[in-house]
Amino acid sequence: MLIVRDLVKDFGGLRAVNRCCLEVKQGTITGLIGPNGAGKTTLFNLVTGFIPPDSGVITFKDERIDGLPAHRVFHKKLVRTFQIPREFKQMTVLENCMLVPGGQTGERLWASWFRPGRVRRQEAEVRDKALDVLQFVNLTDLKDEYAANLSGGQKKLLEIARAMMADPEMILLDEPGAGVNPTLMNKLVGYIEKLVTERNATVFLIEHDMDLVMTLCNPVIVMSNGEKLAEGTPAEIRKNERVLEAYLGSQYAESRVQS
Repeated sequence: MLIVRDLVKDFGGLRAVNRCCLEVKQGTITGLIGPNGAGKTTLFNLVTGFIPPDSGVITFKDERIDGLPAHRVFHKKLVRTFQIPREFKQMTVLENCMLVPGGQTGERLWASWFRPGRVRRQEAEVRDKALDVLQFVNLTDLKDEYAANLSGGQKKLLEIARAMMADPEMILLDEPGAGVNPTLMNKLVGYIEKLVTERNATVFLIEHDMDLVMTLCNPVIVMSNGEKLAEGTPAEIRKNERVLEAYLGSQYAESRVQS
């Protein structure tokens, strides 16, 4: 569904992504892990059009998307969340969701004057959809709360809800478990699984919580120094010596020599 070939991104003298190649298959929850600075979030930014690649090819559903601006990638049903939630703080939870669908008639000033009935009908449809999505992530009781007042975990759920409002075919989740308490984490795992089983979405996620990754994801892709280091099932990744060395560095290598 998503194919990355020979992707390169430099920032001055730093190569953040180095001829990276990987694939994400439809209907999977694919994990992307690696040490800090491995290039994971940069890769997400390249795929979703937030920054352009220096070279390489990105295809989504057999269509090239490398170099497209973020809004055009979004309209192709490839959406993302952020490591630090980007909610509209002075809008309610419900309003945050309702503003996502594009092309709403009420966005045009003249339509409010000449087509008020159509504007009201569409707004009611969007509201019903938003309420359904909020029920999915268990935020219905907070629909009238300002987004700024949510906890960190609730903001992560709102990020997922906003992504769902776009009817995505693929969702890229950037550290959905970061800052989330254990109770909410268990719920979050269930919501992500239901995105695939009930909403027919494909999920590609970055995460540092290895328990979450090994429970939720298959396959798991490992990045190091801007390129793909390994890929496999959770069991295969757990015992991959190149992965262990990338995470533990010289201390691991020394311990292997001594043993």
